[in-house]
Amino acid sequence: MRRNTVLFVAISVLSGFGSSAMALVAGIWILDLTGSASLAALAGLCVYAPTLAGPWLGGLLDRLPRRPLLITTNLLLAAALLTLLTVHSAGQTWLIFGVSLAYGISYVLLDAGESALLPAALSPAELGDVNGWRSSAQEGMKLIAPLAGAGLYAWHGGPAVAVLSAVMPILGAVLYAALHLRPVAMPVPGRPQGVRDGLAVLLGQPLLRATVLIAAVAIGMAGFATAAQFQVVTRDLGLASTFLGVLLSAQGAGSIVAGLIAGRLIAWRGPLVAGTVGAVLFAAGLLARCLPWWPALITGAVIGGIGLPWTLIAAVTVVQTHTPQEMLGRVSATANTVMFGPIALATPLGAAAVHLGARPTLVAAAIICLVAATLTARRRSVVPG
Repeated sequence: MRRNTVLFVAISVLSGFGSSAMALVAGIWILDLTGSASLAALAGLCVYAPTLAGPWLGGLLDRLPRRPLLITTNLLLAAALLTLLTVHSAGQTWLIFGVSLAYGISYVLLDAGESALLPAALSPAELGDVNGWRSSAQEGMKLIAPLAGAGLYAWHGGPAVAVLSAVMPILGAVLYAALHLRPVAMPVPGRPQGVRDGLAVLLGQPLLRATVLIAAVAIGMAGFATAAQFQVVTRDLGLASTFLGVLLSAQGAGSIVAGLIAGRLIAWRGPLVAGTVGAVLFAAGLLARCLPWWPALITGAVIGGIGLPWTLIAAVTVVQTHTPQEMLGRVSATANTVMFGPIALATPLGAAAVHLGARPTLVAAAIICLVAATLTARRRSVVPG
């Protein structure tokens, strides 16, 4: 299985690099072509919007052969990226939005698809470690790829970044084809394939439900606290907006560490404990950012960068190990929607709440995480592992 482990981590490196580079450049490119910051921000909305359709897109993974679907998704994404070679004026920015939407759809299919494919490639004991290593690889690319993408954009423009980003999914498709997979059960012909079936599995198992919900709370509060963090940096402490990049790097460094040790924590204490501890650490990171001292902000970013991925890795691992193989695509995609969907609501709520003060907003987010962790810890005795 070591071969498959290396291949999955390499796939995460490639996808993390390509998507991180293009995510930054898409907004810059639109801004340069149109002069509109609002339009530039909409590129990010196109990326996250397909998450809400996760349960329906995940159904494809349970109806069609999973590896061919992942390979096809990568190749179609590469083809979409290459259409950006024709973008030269403001009137063609719709293509950039279209590619951002294609990225969003591919995220849903590839994230859920990999979760569904991993149990056919690895033993259950390996899943926690490999999920953590994949997370570390993706977070590591977030530290490198934006700088590389911005530099390439400044040197040769958006089309050059599009070509580089298109190479990544092509290589990813090759690596998917090289995986050694065990035969797994697929849906019985005539069996209902509705979204309701996947949601029933997600909500019907106490361990699965608890780990996914605590991840959803922590991830949602990350969106809720975004505007408050901006205000603490620029208004409350009077630091340059570029300091936000320092915090992002600090959070990324914490996430790399988190991914490297997540598997051991899950094997030692179980996924529910890992998710609960992650939520507590993330809350501590939010509270640290309330202190009027810039080193505290960096410390809080590192602590939060460790805690938040633990909640996600724990939830993903439980989905992979407690879901019937024939329903893994739908359940994985539905879990992703439950975990990341709250960002769409929590982010604008946080932007409104920040008018009452940045620190009260951060404290509120931390309290919500701590309450969720406390409730989960109290129910731990009745949640089977």
